[in-house]
Amino acid sequence: MATFFDVVTVTSFVGLVIAFFQFSDREIKTLAYFSVAGVAFAVANQVGNAGHFYFGAALIVAGIAFAALVLRR
Repeated sequence: MATFFDVVTVTSFVGLVIAFFQFSDREIKTLAYFSVAGVAFAVANQVGNAGHFYFGAALIVAGIAFAALVLRR
């Protein structure tokens, strides 16, 4: 974990795992939705490390917002 995006995306992914086990109904459908957010974090990490700071940050915010919407329903 050498860059800013490594730390932020791994922390977001750990938060996603904790949210799945603590605050969700633990159904396969919820896991599928959370995996979409996990992919967004992985892509944000790669894009951010490639030098596209704003696009990577936008993907991180989008992943967090999507996970929050999934938990609210």
